[in-house]
Amino acid sequence: MRVLLVEDDKRIAHFVAKGLRENSYAVDVAVNCEDGLYQTAINDYDFIILDVNLPKKDGFEVCREVRLGGKRTPILMLTARDAVDDRISGLDFGADDYLTKPFE
Repeated sequence: MRVLLVEDDKRIAHFVAKGLRENSYAVDVAVNCEDGLYQTAINDYDFIILDVNLPKKDGFEVCREVRLGGKRTPILMLTARDAVDDRISGLDFGADDYLTKPFE
């Protein structure tokens, strides 16, 4: 399976990507919204892991743009923002699931 991880915190990106790779996933990492949107435009992914707190555009906007572009790739929001309103926003913008950090 091919995964896109959009995460601006390099430490977290490394940790998550390492865990996925150890479980035989092919992982591309984008560290900002522009790179994430570019990667989704030129590649087909089996799923996308998307942080909400990104520079310039937040993950909600990235998710919305991916959906407006016609991509139906499953999207998991992985974020420290744990308010109920944030979860609702993520799902309303087109995410398939919403998981808060830290996680086990």
